[in-house]
Amino acid sequence: MNRSSPLANVRIVLSHTSHPGNIGATARAMKTMGLSTLYLVNPKSFPDNEADVRASNARDILEQASVVHSLEEALHDTVLAIAMTARPRDLSNRILDTRQAAKALLEHASQSPVALVFGRESSGLTTAEISMCQLTVHIPTNPDYSSLNLAAAVQIMAYELRMVSTETTPIPPQPPAYQLASFNEIELFYRHLEQAMIDSEFLDPRQPKRLMQRIRRMFARTQLEKEEVNILRGILNALEKHRSV
Repeated sequence: MNRSSPLANVRIVLSHTSHPGNIGATARAMKTMGLSTLYLVNPKSFPDNEADVRASNARDILEQASVVHSLEEALHDTVLAIAMTARPRDLSNRILDTRQAAKALLEHASQSPVALVFGRESSGLTTAEISMCQLTVHIPTNPDYSSLNLAAAVQIMAYELRMVSTETTPIPPQPPAYQLASFNEIELFYRHLEQAMIDSEFLDPRQPKRLMQRIRRMFARTQLEKEEVNILRGILNALEKHRSV
């Protein structure tokens, strides 16, 4: 695969996968469309012979897969993460269709790592996991039978990414007009903000309700730039110093 291709910067992330066969089928779906970077968050069984069998000639993707303990690790250094959801959720981020999601990912993948996140076969992603992503994508299915296999969902999104990558004549990457904040920088900002709200008694940690979820959704809509995060944290630092005087 051409490592200069934006597809090389797209991570497929599977969170808490129960069936190793789905991991193998995912690797096969990825390779057929030119994707190569697979992250596995706490898979129930991996490595596994069933995964190898289902991967067929895509075992190299399994061999290179990164197995991590948390979604935070899988999203490390990404500038955009899109969560796959089977249905709209209360307080969910902006929902895209499959082609919109592919375009959004590849728009940033020419410069920085991005991620497409899939959840458990039975229940999908948790609310906390979705809140770590900036956008969500939904595959419309037959309402009378909406069950979509995990690997099939990966194949659909891999196809969309492939189609978007070949839609136009490749243009040499241009330096971005602005630099998006990385996942790590945004998470540190959220922790800083949460602690500041607790210290000021604006947030009661014993009864947090869904305040941080709402705040995450609000900032996810803006796609924070690195400089903007620095400004926001600078404001928090200044307020903290003023309060301690």
